[in-house]
Amino acid sequence: MNLRDLRYFVALADTRHFGRAAEVCFVSQPTLSTQLRKLEDELGVSLFERAPRNILLTPAGEQILKHARQALAQVGLMHEVAKHIRDPEAASVRLGIFPTLAPYLLPHVVPNIRKRFPNLELLLVEEKTEALIQQLRSGMIDAAILAEPVPDEHFESMHLFTEPFVLALPENHPLTRQRTLGMGELEQQHLLLLEDGHCLRDQALEVCTLSGAAEKEGFRATSLETLRQMVAAGVGITLLPMLAVQPPVPESPHIRLMPFRDPAPTRRIALYWRKSSVRAGFLGDLGQQITRLPKSLFALKPRKPA
Repeated sequence: MNLRDLRYFVALADTRHFGRAAEVCFVSQPTLSTQLRKLEDELGVSLFERAPRNILLTPAGEQILKHARQALAQVGLMHEVAKHIRDPEAASVRLGIFPTLAPYLLPHVVPNIRKRFPNLELLLVEEKTEALIQQLRSGMIDAAILAEPVPDEHFESMHLFTEPFVLALPENHPLTRQRTLGMGELEQQHLLLLEDGHCLRDQALEVCTLSGAAEKEGFRATSLETLRQMVAAGVGITLLPMLAVQPPVPESPHIRLMPFRDPAPTRRIALYWRKSSVRAGFLGDLGQQITRLPKSLFALKPRKPA
């Protein structure tokens, strides 16, 4: 048994197609098929059910796949450890970040990270929070930027920044006549929210609970940009994180943004990594670069009353 055959096995399990698996592995389809047959012979079990248009894992294949993934991950970790020891700032770092933050934060931090660590290969993984937590636990990523708190005793964390929310309203909404809002003024309002799985949805629901607001029934957005367009179309109001309304995000002439008076609703953002990570020291240095955001990014000038 060798690592090459395990990679072939995992590729076929992921793609469920011999041709696509061969392309992923940069080999011919007959080569991949022959090596997988040899792997099955060596293990003494069938790993796949082979039908003309359907490739399924056998029960044995399902169990062995978990160990194959772990073996490949451990070998990859060995290479990364050696590379990190040779030059901590020249290794690859797989950094996870959730969708309602990634496109708004990264333009402000990636240039500084590249300047500080010019030899670093920064691989960005955008997923919902729960997926990132699972990938961090399993070693698929090295660190993740997440909303606090993440209760896991195996993680270390560094607080990066606290991001206020603003209220996005259609341009003719009655609340736009004010300069700022108090949380109590959301009472009886119905907010457009994201679908399940987004941490921003949970944060917005918490604001609704504290303010007496509620979710607008019959609609859940799949992205922050969808929410923005729904507000611009006059369908309703929503909460937006401050970074999502700062340049380079273009302003919408049909949306009014209202800041909150203190205590304003916020979300706390932190960098998380495994306590066992050999890169803990370097990840802390990486986090320090992210904390150096201009204060102007977290402030919104109040609009004059209409």
